[in-house]
Formats: sequence, structure tokens, C-alpha cells
Amino acid sequence: MVDFLKKVQSYYFLVKRLYFSFITRKRAKSCGKNLFVNNYSKINKNCYIGNNVNFNGMIILGGGKVVFGDNFHSGQRCELITQFHKFNGATKIPYDETYVMKEIIIEDNVWLGNQVMVLGGVTIGEGAIIQAGSVVVKSIPKFAIAGGHPAIVFSQRNIAEYEKLKNEQKFH
Repeated sequence: MVDFLKKVQSYYFLVKRLYFSFITRKRAKSCGKNLFVNNYSKINKNCYIGNNVNFNGMIILGGGKVVFGDNFHSGQRCELITQFHKFNGATKIPYDETYVMKEIIIEDNVWLGNQVMVLGGVTIGEGAIIQAGSVVVKSIPKFAIAGGHPAIVFSQRNIAEYEKLKNEQKFH
């Protein structure tokens, strides 16, 4: 009975992944090979997805452009916000009905932990890691390890080891 339940659970997760991946692929502006969407995700129609991308619950709010590089991985319940209310020069206070769109660029081999929030106008550099629960309000450089609210760089990857693994094409 236990083996049967494990098989049912395995099939359930497979069907869920296939369904979420299909919906995400259809909605994206462009999508590379090997997209895996393991939990409910919502992207906008201005989203460009690279190869070997893994979403574990990605929500993109707003209509601004979002680019995911190759080998991107996210934790659960991540949010990217690309659209903001216009408050400076607005015709009403605290804001008016118009929006400001800001793009988000996430370069190759980036990993976002659980519940990371990224605001528009940000670039997360190649190989960066963002700690769970962080709020990214400004760009993060290549190979950085950042976290907090707002996210700040507190460490860096071993660049020589990173480049070695990249050259050997050892991607998860």
C-alpha cells in the first residue's frame, strides 16, 4: 500500500509540473529548452526565459520586461514587481492611474531562495545567489551572495571554482 501511495504521489507531482510548465511556456514571450515549473507560477507576457530554468513558485506582477538567463533556479513564493504607481508628477495623491514599468534582468546561473522579492529596475548578475526572504531593491553584481531587507552583498562565490564548473558545463 505504501509503494502504491508513493507512485500516486510521484505521478501527481509529475502531472502538476507538466501542467504548470505548459502554462508558463505558453504565456512567455520566449522560452528556451528545459523549463521546469514545480509549483503555481504566474508570469507576464513580457517575460523571456532562458534554458534549464526552474521555477518553484514565481509570481511576476506588472507588465514590465523580465529576462531570466540560463540555469536559473528559484525557491518557493518568489515575487518580481515590474510595475509601479506614478506618484511624482501625478495628477492625484497619493498616486494617479498611470503606471511606470521597470524591467528586471536576471543573468545566467542565478539562484533565488524562498520568498525573495525583486523590484523593477534591478539586474542580478551572473552566478549571484540571493538569500531566502530578501528584498532586492538595487542591482546585485556578478558572483555576489546577497541577502537582507534591503538585500546587500555579504559574500562572494569562489570565482575560479565557478568558472571551472561553468567550463565543464556542470549545471543543476
